[in-house]
Amino acid sequence: MTQTTQTDRTTTGAIPVPARTGVHELDPAEAQSAREVALRLVATAGAVVDDEKWISAAAAAWQELPLSLRHAVRAFRRHSGSRGTLLLRGLPVAVDELPATPGHGSSVQRRATVPAALIMAVASGLGDPIAFAPEKSGAMVQDVVPVAGREEFQGNAGSVRLSYHNENAFHPHRPDYVLLICLRPDHDRIAGTSTACVREVLPLLSPAGREALHAAEFTTAAPPSFGAGGERAGAHAVLTGPASDPDLRVDLAATRPLTARAERALSELADVFETVGRTEVLTTGDLVIVDNRVAVHGRSRFTPRYDGSDRWLQRTFVAADLRRSRSHRADDGHVLI
Repeated sequence: MTQTTQTDRTTTGAIPVPARTGVHELDPAEAQSAREVALRLVATAGAVVDDEKWISAAAAAWQELPLSLRHAVRAFRRHSGSRGTLLLRGLPVAVDELPATPGHGSSVQRRATVPAALIMAVASGLGDPIAFAPEKSGAMVQDVVPVAGREEFQGNAGSVRLSYHNENAFHPHRPDYVLLICLRPDHDRIAGTSTACVREVLPLLSPAGREALHAAEFTTAAPPSFGAGGERAGAHAVLTGPASDPDLRVDLAATRPLTARAERALSELADVFETVGRTEVLTTGDLVIVDNRVAVHGRSRFTPRYDGSDRWLQRTFVAADLRRSRSHRADDGHVLI
């Protein structure tokens, strides 16, 4: 096991949090242990990922994952550090057990697999997995794959550069965390997952820019994955909460300024994202966790071949406090409507 940590607070008893690199790597013995946990979960409760019994089983499986992994994830939940991301490496995803990469935009993982078991178990350590009914039919584990004819799409089916965004920034109950596990990288190993955190952005913004971003002078549309004519959030601020450590709510492809100063501030923010952003080319067995409250993510351009071996990630969302979204969930389930 390899982990880089730092203490972000100077008070006595400060919690170790992921350092700037935000990487935790499982050693071979830990990877084997995690695989055994995943295989038991695959065989649990009919192996249907979206079934409430299976979701509960995934929460129990979290407790069986290697201790070092659980410590890293829980420390990240307590404080997501200066980068707002944590990369878990060495998870037991076997390429020779994978089918062909799906080729359609609605692709999801309904049947339990080792990668689905791993991402759902880790998600349970952060809170409760959630999905949105209009997106990918409300599946808990969703495929992120390139789709022929949708190369220019600003969403998970595209292969052009995906601009920086908070996941579902338009929604009042957007995810607190976004998890992406890599099953198969792109052929050329150039498709990178890019992230930028408000904690590194803030010192580089002008006072006028910070002031404007804290004002409710922006509106954000639903992403294309929610379908044409999706809803748009009312006027909102991009930065909310304490000025020293605010939350971030923006989608550069969908957030629109309502005033001249908001337009200038949004442009400045986009420039700073480019300055502080970092890109990681994920490989098989990598799982990246993004704190969606303080970090944005995107993707670099790549060229799919549509030959069954294209880039394949799977995605899960997490709510740290499921109770807050009761009005948007039927029967206290995990899907927001």
